Amino acid sequence: MHRYKLSTKKNIAAFKKELIEENRGKPLFLIRVHNLENLELEDFIDQLIHNLDEVITEKKPMVKYYVYKNSSVILLGMGIPESHKYGNPPNVDGATGRFHDECIRNRECRFEFGIGRTQGNYISDAEEIFTELEESSLANLNDNLVRWSWTSLNRANDYFANSKNNAVIQPIIFFNKTNETFSLKGGEVFVGGGLYNSYKDLMYDIPVYKDTNRIELLILEKLIMELNGAPGLLKFNISPQTLIDTFYSKEKVERFHNLIRSQNLNPQKVRLELVEKPYEEHKTTLLEVCSTFWQYGISFAADDFGVKSQSHQVVLQLGEMIKEFKLDPISFKFKPEDDHTKFLDNLAFLDYCMRLADNRDAIITAEALEDYDTLRFLLAHKVYYFQTFILSNKMSIEAYKENYDLMQNLPEEVVQKILQSDELSEELEKRGNIFLLARDLGLF
Repeated sequence: MHRYKLSTKKNIAAFKKELIEENRGKPLFLIRVHNLENLELEDFIDQLIHNLDEVITEKKPMVKYYVYKNSSVILLGMGIPESHKYGNPPNVDGATGRFHDECIRNRECRFEFGIGRTQGNYISDAEEIFTELEESSLANLNDNLVRWSWTSLNRANDYFANSKNNAVIQPIIFFNKTNETFSLKGGEVFVGGGLYNSYKDLMYDIPVYKDTNRIELLILEKLIMELNGAPGLLKFNISPQTLIDTFYSKEKVERFHNLIRSQNLNPQKVRLELVEKPYEEHKTTLLEVCSTFWQYGISFAADDFGVKSQSHQVVLQLGEMIKEFKLDPISFKFKPEDDHTKFLDNLAFLDYCMRLADNRDAIITAEALEDYDTLRFLLAHKVYYFQTFILSNKMSIEAYKENYDLMQNLPEEVVQKILQSDELSEELEKRGNIFLLARDLGLF
């Protein structure tokens, strides 16, 4: 492997001079690398040069590499042997692209690249030649970003196209205080199902830039199509940024509404769950976008709503459009004898949530409930909606639709009997659904 000169931020002028003046009249390449992750610079350069050497078969000792690194950009310059001037130039693009794909596939590192090139030039000065190389490498990088973007979208489409079991739903269960029964009311829809590992691989391959919002929207569309005719309240995670970036016009919201109606779903039974991620408002505001959805009957939930949550801003901004607060009940496992102050703080926060919910005619949903004692505590404090594995695991969309009517009006005393019995709790863990287990056992 050939030695190379590593320049620092202070001597970009030296980098230009070495690359151009020492290779005057030779074909030149400039490889621009952005956003290198998970690999040290020296290792990255060594591996990249090794791949480049494989395509430069003639007079390798004459090939010189020059590297410039600042805080965010790596520039690797190459002076190619003169024998290549009148023949076929080496396939630097192909070698770099192959290395790029292998790095992502092997999860060794991530980076983005663009390549600029110029033939032998004896007349122009070094600054003019470098400007040409720099501008063309940046243009090529931007072209690559667009190409990789569509490749990622196509891969996501392929993932959904022929896969069974690729969507599941986590049931939402409601406690009716009047008759003291538990009933299925709907669920939160997730992509994955039996193919969740390959889904994670798919998402890992999505470059870390604007594509994530487009993939998120594509997933949402595919999930809606999976749910044709599904009963109950249906919830979908979506980031505020995706809403703002995608639905900046009323026409786009109308198309989304038409998709819901075409799949035999009632828009008033669809709830978009705003996950807690930072967002920026440019073309439009979150309030304006959500207001358009609201006009079509689509409501919103605030995910992970807590004392220190940034979701408070969204809740206050959207007002009555927020119809659900999702809480993590692990905070409410504190008992007075364990931490009296924390216990009182949580009681006060629950009371605050109740007043918010009452003012907006909204519900409070407890997630990740782990034991019967916490369930009883929340029931005593008027939290009646639950999304928890101790009552039901995730289900396939098909099973959800087929068994929806069977998962109604389970007496609270049956829930208590199953959850407080070690033997029945083991059976529940195997069965994964308290309604269907109770029916199998003839308890209701």
